[in-house]
Amino acid sequence: MSDAELVLRSTRVITPEGTRAASVAVAAGTITAVLPYDAPVPESARLEDLGDHVLLPGLVDTHVHVNDPGRTEWEGFWTATRAAAAGGITTLVDMPLNSLPPTTTVPHLRTKQRVAADKAHIDVGFWGGALPDNIKELRPLHEAGVFGFKAFLSPSGVDEFPHLERDPLARTMAEIAAFGGLLIVHAEDPRLLASAPQQPGPKYADFLASRPRDAEDTAIAQLIREAKALHARVHVLHLSSSDALPTIAQARAEGVRVTVETCPHYLTLTAEEVPDGASEFKCCPPIREAANQDLLWQALADGTIDCIVTDHSPSTADLKTDDFATAWGGISGLQLSLAAVWTEARRRGHGLEDVVRWMSARTSELVGLDDRKGAIAVGRDADFAVLAPDETFTVDPVALQHRNRVTAYAGKTLHGVVKSTWLRGQRIVADGEFTEPKGRLLTRTH
Repeated sequence: MSDAELVLRSTRVITPEGTRAASVAVAAGTITAVLPYDAPVPESARLEDLGDHVLLPGLVDTHVHVNDPGRTEWEGFWTATRAAAAGGITTLVDMPLNSLPPTTTVPHLRTKQRVAADKAHIDVGFWGGALPDNIKELRPLHEAGVFGFKAFLSPSGVDEFPHLERDPLARTMAEIAAFGGLLIVHAEDPRLLASAPQQPGPKYADFLASRPRDAEDTAIAQLIREAKALHARVHVLHLSSSDALPTIAQARAEGVRVTVETCPHYLTLTAEEVPDGASEFKCCPPIREAANQDLLWQALADGTIDCIVTDHSPSTADLKTDDFATAWGGISGLQLSLAAVWTEARRRGHGLEDVVRWMSARTSELVGLDDRKGAIAVGRDADFAVLAPDETFTVDPVALQHRNRVTAYAGKTLHGVVKSTWLRGQRIVADGEFTEPKGRLLTRTH
């Protein structure tokens, strides 16, 4: 490591080969060596001795609604990326909707990139959007570097991003498959949602009944049928219904190229604990029962579910009314996702290596960044989170970096304190103190 500029040393470094004591050498923002703990440090290198704190690769969150520009009172690149950095996330991929304009044309992508360029505390990439009327825009967006295309099978909640019915879905999927792209899908069946009981008011049980599991299950089955027929690559977003897992597992066994994510709120919160009127817990699909949650964890363990992402979807506090039918649906989770998942994972007997696989390695692989992100390995970007896994904290909304400090985790005691976060070998946050933005805008390279 003669060329090293920085060496991070810890008794617990999470590498692809396992957790071990190691010294990690960094030069020009890249990991150049992972060496034994007591390897000599060149005089030219600065040593950061982390003691027993765990050094893990920075997390990669591929499902974030930043809402900037256009709805910046909900969230923005400055606040979202600070919250992410505070939580050990070093890369995010921004969803194409809830910003104005949505990322559905190349000019709209350029607008969003200009807004993000000087505000990003971490690295930021972008999804494109697939609408009924923008098929001709998909290939140009792909060539401009978006990581794939988001589509809804049911109404999205915003008028400027309509959903795809069956025929437009097939045409869109065929077009994306033709250039080797990735289609990521909010899968709920609109007809089953429309026929479900719709009872407005503060009772969470009524809201849960309005978004039945069958709506997810049916839409996922439809998506898989189309993907199989077209040999397309598809990704199921924010899975909440465990009933869909056998269908997904069978499709994989048959060679269908389908991957699946779930979210911290489905893994750590349960329908039984949601107070009536507490719409900070509202999201679509909804948080379901504890027995359903157990099956999601089993699917993570056996690989049916690939990864965990936040689906950070904030709004202003006034939109979180006590009527579940009309309140904005979305949970803000960027800053707390690692701690929330780690708290429940350790309770269930999983290790930090599992958490890193679900929240960094596999998310990087999903978007084709696994040659640069997602692991402490030679040649990867020197993106790290330093974690005290046994320390606890109680969630105080005032301490959050999100623009609107509404959280379903308020008052919960969580394990795992992020001591510092590093981007390409530079410490970007430590003990609540942030540097100026150092993030880069990422584009798909393969």
